[in-house]
Amino acid sequence: MNQVKVFSLYHSDTDYIKNINELSLIDEINGNISHGFIKDKFIVGFNFKGRTFNENEAYVLEFTSPLFHKLDLYIEENGQLKLFNSSGTSNKLSNPLTYPRPIFEISYADLKEGEFIAVITSNDPIGFNVIVEEKESFLKIYSNRMLLINIYVGLMLALFLYNIILYFIIEDKVYMYYSLYVLFIGLAQLSLLGFSHIYILGENPYLFSLSIIVFPAIAGVLAVLFIKSFLKTKYFVPALDKLLIIIIILYIAGIIVRLLGFVEISYRIIDITGFVGVILFITIGITIARKGSRPAVFFLIAWGTFLVGLLIYVFQNQGIIPSSSLSTLPMLLGTAIEAILLSLALADRINILKKEKEQEQHDRLEAVKENERLIREQNAILEEKVQSRTHELEVTLRNLQNTQTQLVNQEKMASLGQLTAGVAHEINNPINFVSSNINPLKRDIGDVLEIMEAYRDKGLQEFNAETLKELSRLERDIDLEYVKEEITQLLQGMEDGAKRTVEIVKGLKLFSRVDEQDVKKVDLHSGINSTLVLLNSSMSNKIKIVKDFGELPMVDCLAGKINQVFMNIVNNAVHALTENLATNPNPVIVIKTSTEGEFARIEIIDNGPGIPAHVKERIFEPFFTTKPVGKGTGLGLSIVYSIIEKHHGSLEVETVPDAGTSFIIKLPINQKSSMI
Repeated sequence: MNQVKVFSLYHSDTDYIKNINELSLIDEINGNISHGFIKDKFIVGFNFKGRTFNENEAYVLEFTSPLFHKLDLYIEENGQLKLFNSSGTSNKLSNPLTYPRPIFEISYADLKEGEFIAVITSNDPIGFNVIVEEKESFLKIYSNRMLLINIYVGLMLALFLYNIILYFIIEDKVYMYYSLYVLFIGLAQLSLLGFSHIYILGENPYLFSLSIIVFPAIAGVLAVLFIKSFLKTKYFVPALDKLLIIIIILYIAGIIVRLLGFVEISYRIIDITGFVGVILFITIGITIARKGSRPAVFFLIAWGTFLVGLLIYVFQNQGIIPSSSLSTLPMLLGTAIEAILLSLALADRINILKKEKEQEQHDRLEAVKENERLIREQNAILEEKVQSRTHELEVTLRNLQNTQTQLVNQEKMASLGQLTAGVAHEINNPINFVSSNINPLKRDIGDVLEIMEAYRDKGLQEFNAETLKELSRLERDIDLEYVKEEITQLLQGMEDGAKRTVEIVKGLKLFSRVDEQDVKKVDLHSGINSTLVLLNSSMSNKIKIVKDFGELPMVDCLAGKINQVFMNIVNNAVHALTENLATNPNPVIVIKTSTEGEFARIEIIDNGPGIPAHVKERIFEPFFTTKPVGKGTGLGLSIVYSIIEKHHGSLEVETVPDAGTSFIIKLPINQKSSMI
């Protein structure tokens, strides 16, 4: 490898250089060029005179920097400058290889005697060297470099994908920050080496120049976010954690300044921020590692490998050390090793979290076992107490149900008796007035009509023709004959309604029997009839009532309570029939009475759907009902059974599914003992 030892730095007042004499020598530079930023063209001359070359070999001239916007290479011929070739990021396809550094194939003769002039324009710091290699040797070096770059890209991409998948599985933000950091630190290295210009940014020189600042700045922001989450700086070092926020702000400021076109200032901001950031990161790592944090130890080892390469890159941009062809290699290797070590640290983090979770699960399991032991002991104690209290509660419940049934029965009967008695009393007086006045009213209206007919007959004889004509017209207007018929119909309707109301009042009085609170001889047929009168409206003329009454003597009983028995049983039959009119269009209730020895037998039969066996077993239990909420209390048949039992009688139920139900009541004709 032949490397240029001495460079001649020139200045020219003309834009287009044609003659070597148009150049003014400014300085001579030994070794690598490291010039920083320039505003105008950078002109440098060099030659390989006195070097040994093989005239049978082809050679490649290489500039070691990929950051040139444009590079025009001239060769001197007899004092004249001839453009040999052009390269740089602004010249697409100027390179025969997909290689970001400017390279030129050159002949033995040009190398032997030629003087080369390079005219360079660049938005980025200028630092480079010039190397001449035999073409075959260069291609080997090129292949090795491309292999190294491909390995680097594959490694960083694999680390990115691995950790981003972990993020979606574990949902821990530290993996997201790290995977994005790996992505952008890899892109930053590819931009520094020039490969992002070719493979990622579509050979756009403006985007490539931006990427030199933007990619490292984004990587720096993500590095800070990763450190804050990975090392828990807010918990371990709260004061230094606030400084990390300043680092993020400076990186963002560097991006903004670069987008505004202040290239040199943006470089200064990013370089200084990177340098200060590394020192701060190492300080944080050491501080937290001293507190016994394993993640901090991993972090220090990983970040230490990156520090050397970063310092070389920063010192190179600041001009502290000269640029060389290997200046980016330590940083490339440093980022790769750092990424691997941090991935191992994150893997160790998973192990730590796994151990913590296992310990937590173990503690929870022990707590659960202890709770189970305590629960078993408590259950044994409670079971003993429950068994003793259950027996007491069962006895108390039975007593309570009996008492409650009696109270409800008494309250219901008292309320019903007061209600029916009050209604009967309030209706009785006005309806007596109406019914007693209907006959006198009919008689008076008849007298009025008789007088009207007499006047009518005399008028035909006495009135003149004009008056008769006027009266005839008046009779036609009021339709006198229809009015007479209507008066007769209205009086008949009033008489029928009054009689019906009298029957209802009589039924109410018979049903309530307010004036009969003691056991007396009662006509059961009258009680049944009064019950049917009261239930007539609920039947709506849809249910046929068949009364098959036999010979019954007067029976000793409490009339009001027995009427309640009839009311509940018949009312239940009415409900069962009306709810099934769609399947039973001809509902019938048959009431039979007869004498059976010393007992009066009353049988109430319906042709309804019947009662299921499981329901029949419980129909006399207090509060058991098959009706919806709000439609029944489940006390009706329980009270009925209690009343019959207190009358020393019996109540039986016979039912057949889809064929009907029969309630058979037997009451002793003569009570031999008093009832409660």
